[in-house]
Amino acid sequence: MQRIKLLTAFTIRPFALLWCGQTVSRLGDFLYQVALAWWVVEKTGSSTIMGIVLLCSLLPTILFGLLGGVVGDRLPRVPTMLASDLLRGLISTLVMLLAAFNYLEVWHILVASIVFGIVDAFFQPAYSAIIPEVVPPTLLPSANALTSFGVQGGRILGPLLGAGIIATQGTTAAFAIDAATFFISALFLLPLTRLSLPRPTAATASSLLADIRSGIATVLGVPWLWITMGMQALTNITLAGPYQIALPFLVTEHFNADVRVLGWLYAAFPVGYVIGGLWGGSRERIRSRGWMVYGATIVAGLGMLALGLPIGLVACLLAAMLNGMALEISSLIWINTLQELVPNEQLGRISSIDMVSTYSLIPIGFVLAGWATNAFGAATVCVIGGGLTAAVAALGLAHPAIRAVD
Repeated sequence: MQRIKLLTAFTIRPFALLWCGQTVSRLGDFLYQVALAWWVVEKTGSSTIMGIVLLCSLLPTILFGLLGGVVGDRLPRVPTMLASDLLRGLISTLVMLLAAFNYLEVWHILVASIVFGIVDAFFQPAYSAIIPEVVPPTLLPSANALTSFGVQGGRILGPLLGAGIIATQGTTAAFAIDAATFFISALFLLPLTRLSLPRPTAATASSLLADIRSGIATVLGVPWLWITMGMQALTNITLAGPYQIALPFLVTEHFNADVRVLGWLYAAFPVGYVIGGLWGGSRERIRSRGWMVYGATIVAGLGMLALGLPIGLVACLLAAMLNGMALEISSLIWINTLQELVPNEQLGRISSIDMVSTYSLIPIGFVLAGWATNAFGAATVCVIGGGLTAAVAALGLAHPAIRAVD
């Protein structure tokens, strides 16, 4: 196997258009993340409200995720993604207008979060499944790495840009930029509507329920799939809660700092992702994949644990980078394995099962992290969350089916 050239997937025009659109959209997503978090902190000062807002964005994705995966296997994927981008752009525009005229309330944010969650349930499986349709198998590692770099670029620049805009122009301007990114993404998708892509063979062969059942049967038939999905569901309780809920309060409690420090911390995680992507994307072959996925998750947990220790801002930034690097290595190996094991006509629904299982317990993590942050402080939440992450991954690694994956 030849050494992977990270940029070769850009020679495929449809992928390049997809990448550009989604990179711009991701930039807006992470800018919005900072704007939303800071708006909640300033408006309510409640970590519980922060958890409820995030719960409203995730719960619809969980409830509609399996349906979204089947739709992604049955309907043309580009129009599905285009409609999703346009709807999200309209909702973001409405949030911006409400903020501009001082009408924005918590319940508005909750409704918008619910709509975003429903739309994401249909967008994400379609996007995951279309990559192998437009990219040759030999270029999939390059495409996966580049996709990750686009996401992590948004993670790095979005929080920094968002924090700067909020500090100088206010949250309304940040909401406006987020809305614009969805419409820009839609423009990049328009040329792809003329592509002639194969229709999935399952589109007319069975019912929606039968499609969902066949996807679940595929997952349950491969121990590597269902064990890892279960591990990811559990560790998302212990990682996503501290990251999404406790981190903004860690800035104010632990460092007595403003939104700029929150932006730097949010940006440090994806710097680690980029480092991990460069390593994973340049490998000729990664051996002992079970050990690598679970070992990297243990390292990610230790990085989160370190954030709650009295080690200073610089060390916390390094710990955040370590967390991101380890999670990216684990994620790239996992994505490539899915693409190797799952036929394309099932990839949408398997991706949705992965998404639903991965996200299913995050709402519990948000609620617990919100309660624990109020009760014990943000630093304690990071320590406990990181330690439990490492413990869960170590327990999964004890299973022989995981250690046997090469």
